[in-house]
Parts: sequence; C-alpha cells; structure tokens
Amino acid sequence: MDPTPNFRLASGRVRTLGHARAGFTLIEVMIVILIVLALGGLVAFNLLGTKEKAERDIGRIDLNTIRDAMKMYRFDHGSFPTDEEGIRVLWDKSALTDETKGKNWRKLLDEPMPADRWGTTWGYRQKSEHSDEDTYDVWSFGPDKQEGTEDDITSWADAAAGGGAGDAASGGGSGSGASTGP
Repeated sequence: MDPTPNFRLASGRVRTLGHARAGFTLIEVMIVILIVLALGGLVAFNLLGTKEKAERDIGRIDLNTIRDAMKMYRFDHGSFPTDEEGIRVLWDKSALTDETKGKNWRKLLDEPMPADRWGTTWGYRQKSEHSDEDTYDVWSFGPDKQEGTEDDITSWADAAAGGGAGDAASGGGSGSGASTGP
C-alpha cells in the first residue's frame, strides 16, 4: 500500500499529497543573501566612521603629549624650542642649537614623534601666529593632509577654547613656520 494519501478533487482528478519539501527555492536563498549583505554593509559603514574618528582622537592625544613635553621643556630651559630645533629637540639632544641648553637637556618624549598619525610632519613655530606670542604653534593637517580644513588638529584651536587640543574649524597651520624633520 502507498503511504502517501490520495484525494479525489471535484473535477475527478486524483491529487497526491507529496512529502514536505526538502530545501529552499532560489528566490528565498537570494533574499537571504541580500539581507545579509545589507546588514554587513551597514556594520562596515558604521565601523569605518568610528575608526576615522578614533584616528583623529589619537591625533589630538598626540598633540597634547607634545604640548605637555613643550611645557616641561620651557620649564627646564626658560623658552620653547626654536624653529630650527622644532619638536625634535624633545627626544633628540643633537637637535639643540644652543650648547648652553645641553646641560639641562633631558629626553621629554620616550618615543620620537616626527610625524602625525597620517605620516605628515608635525608643523611647529616658536612664536604663535594665532595667539599670544609667548606661546607656540603646533599643528597637523589631519587625515586629508590639506591646510585649513576642518580635520586639522592645532594647538591654537584649543587655546581659544581653553581645553585640550582640538580641531581647527577656521584654518590650519599657515605653513610659513618651520616643520620638524624625522
């Protein structure tokens, strides 16, 4: 005897009820793939933005590290490094241009920081063009490596805000000052 039940339809035909289907149709599989790809795209898009923000935040932290070392340098030597010495003097004694400062010199940064997170040399100027002349300018052109854009990280933007290093919304380093070399 056949285990599959048969039903007679009103038209007289016999209809056999088959076993439950054993798989998915091509359309169902394609819909699932599209949903997974859409969710993956959303996650990747959100993570990419988070990574870029994190890089900018790390750049600000690097600038604050340089600023703290500059304060210690000024305390030790009575002035900020010259344009020729740049920030390199914070980790390299050979960058000193005044031999009399050599006896008080100490390594203020454990690791050299000649470039920002995006591989561009930090800009440095002994006499600030953006705030009090008794201070200095340090800047990074940020991820786009373009002067005067919103992603620039500058020492004068936070001086105006009275806080930690910030983005320059109204301009970057002027490029007319000295930059430090590796």
